[in-house]
Amino acid sequence: MNNRQVPSFIYGTAWKKDATTELVRAAVSAGFKAIDTANQPRHYSESLVGEALSALAENNVTRDSLFIQTKFTPIGGHDNRVPYDPQVDVAAQVRQSFESSLKNLKTGRVDSYLLHGPYSYPGLGDDDWEVWRTMEEIHASGRAGMIGISNVNAWQLAELIGKAGVKPMAVQNRCYANKGWDREVRGICRANGIMYQGFSLLTANPGVVHHPEVRVIAGRLGVHPEQVVFRFAMQAGMVPLTGTTNEQHMKEDLKVNAIALTAGEVSFMESIGDC
Repeated sequence: MNNRQVPSFIYGTAWKKDATTELVRAAVSAGFKAIDTANQPRHYSESLVGEALSALAENNVTRDSLFIQTKFTPIGGHDNRVPYDPQVDVAAQVRQSFESSLKNLKTGRVDSYLLHGPYSYPGLGDDDWEVWRTMEEIHASGRAGMIGISNVNAWQLAELIGKAGVKPMAVQNRCYANKGWDREVRGICRANGIMYQGFSLLTANPGVVHHPEVRVIAGRLGVHPEQVVFRFAMQAGMVPLTGTTNEQHMKEDLKVNAIALTAGEVSFMESIGDC
């Protein structure tokens, strides 16, 4: 893992389209130190994240003060806008996508580089291993501080940890309360010192946000239920992502660092999907 301190909260840039630049600037101004993107024009505007980074640099927000994470997306995750040549081998696709990301982000390195999702299911296939070996080379070059994987199941993650030359350093998964908040994968990450990033914590769990007991916890703390969910995620060992487009919500999200759930409340939140 790189020597940079990993932030406790990440701002996600999926589906922001033309608003990406201003929203990234707003998020950093609100206090976010980590930005997540991907070289996947179908869902992300990575080059506009780069425009935001340039604008922030002009306002004395240095590149070293920010944690930038992007991803290589396999061909199946793209529309007609593919940031690499689909006809070349998978290793070359990764290299082309990574070079394109650096150009988009106007930087010589990223702090974290993820495989956006495995090619195979339920285990890993040849293409997954080819991608990972290429990502290991990029990591060894010093141009990616961490490497990891997104949208991964427990079997795939255990296989990657067991066989990879460089073990994954970050996992980013969607978290459903009714599936135990991805408990099995989180347990593997915890046992292996892997940073677990949870996304869709609010959008995937509207029932949790509106749960009467969550509202009681929010009332005790003097915060919104959404802040309770994010604080639970942190206390459960996750680095949460938020993609809010509301500047006030950005500030409120970051305030969760100043609150704390009791052990009983954390236990309740862990099991809320089983209720």
